Amino acid sequence: MAQWLMKSEPDVFSIDDLERQRTTAWEGVRNYQARNFMRAMKRGDLAFLYHSNCEEPAIVGVMEIAHEAYPDPTQFDPKSEYYDPASERSEPRWSLVDVRFKRRLRRPLGLKELRAQKPLASMRLLRRGNRLSVTPVSDRESQIILRME
Repeated sequence: MAQWLMKSEPDVFSIDDLERQRTTAWEGVRNYQARNFMRAMKRGDLAFLYHSNCEEPAIVGVMEIAHEAYPDPTQFDPKSEYYDPASERSEPRWSLVDVRFKRRLRRPLGLKELRAQKPLASMRLLRRGNRLSVTPVSDRESQIILRME
């Protein structure tokens, strides 16, 4: 089983939204590397939900991959903010996965606190210039995060 970190701005989609919806499509990813990570996800993999671009960026919860990658329908909808006129139905450019709420962390793990953990120094989230919304998390990083909560 692999582990992942998936970012969302809480004013767009938060842990509260996920808990209320229970299972949802993780749509709108428009970065090829992040898309490729989602295409590598398997049903049952775990993912940390990270609130980004907010007052206190933090890992706030754990999700499970409920459905493996399939074409993101928003790429074909001209009314969607995620519309991609270059994507063709016969060869979709963008994918999504379904995620299921597992639990909230006992407490949010803020970016400053994560950065203070030397064993997490190589974690993609903490690398300078990393802006990917979906990244893998190693077993060791996952264990450290879960111990921190």
